[in-house]
Amino acid sequence: MQITQTTKQKMNFSLLLSDFKQLTKVGLSLSVVFSSVAGYLLAAEVIDYNILFLLAIGGYLMVGASNAFNQVIEYDTDALMKRTMNRPIPAGRMSIKTGLIIAIVMAAIGITILYSINPKSAFFGAISIFLYTSVYTPLKSKTPLSVFVGGIPGAIPFMLGWVAATDTFGIESGMLFLIQFLWQFPHFWAIAWLQFDEYKKAGFNLMPMGKKDKNAIRQIIIYTICLMIVSVLPVLKITGSFYIHPITAVIVFCLGGYMLYFGFRLYKYKNDKEARKLMLSSVLYITLVQIIYVVDKFLH
Repeated sequence: MQITQTTKQKMNFSLLLSDFKQLTKVGLSLSVVFSSVAGYLLAAEVIDYNILFLLAIGGYLMVGASNAFNQVIEYDTDALMKRTMNRPIPAGRMSIKTGLIIAIVMAAIGITILYSINPKSAFFGAISIFLYTSVYTPLKSKTPLSVFVGGIPGAIPFMLGWVAATDTFGIESGMLFLIQFLWQFPHFWAIAWLQFDEYKKAGFNLMPMGKKDKNAIRQIIIYTICLMIVSVLPVLKITGSFYIHPITAVIVFCLGGYMLYFGFRLYKYKNDKEARKLMLSSVLYITLVQIIYVVDKFLH
């Protein structure tokens, strides 16, 4: 059966779209947009849908650019791992130059869009891209401490929403940053546990102290407990205008306890099955907590 020109064009477009989604890690980028929107809704007295739209687009472009830069820099190590070898650059479907152009254009447009909201939003967006690509990415092959550096750009989106709504950086946005910063350690170390052998092939060792052992799981448990405590601090009315009701604090604390449960399971069994459950519970935690905070705000 002869393939028509139109069919070929559709196939080519479909492949290009698929490659773009892989290059920008569309799932991760959308989760970041979700965090930014949650931060905005938490802060806004009156919802401006124009700003909300600009924040979503600017946030997606910002994270997408960071991911694209990362894949341009790590194309050789991506080729060594099953999870990443089919990405467009290591697979040879996209040139390094094309990937770099896409990353630069997305970064420029993303920062410009955030600047149209307010200069502070653009500043934090630019800091996020710089730290992720110029500090975190090169450090990954050198030290497990890279996870701490990577935690900074990873924690900016939730805070960015608040800054976009208020044009201020204060204790409220600082708390949102701290919550997402602490959350990343159990989340990312669960992934690093699951991908330990794959990362090793590429010369990455991202577990705390560089080992897949009980000491690493203790770190996961400690950070989860810290997260549980910090996430309920707004109930004490010490975090400015960011306040939650006592019943909300109990729900958020229990969600943290659910995540902690899988941390203890991993400590007991030390296997990939429990690490995967911990990783999934961490995704559930951050998603539900952000929704709960927003719902609580509108119930005040």
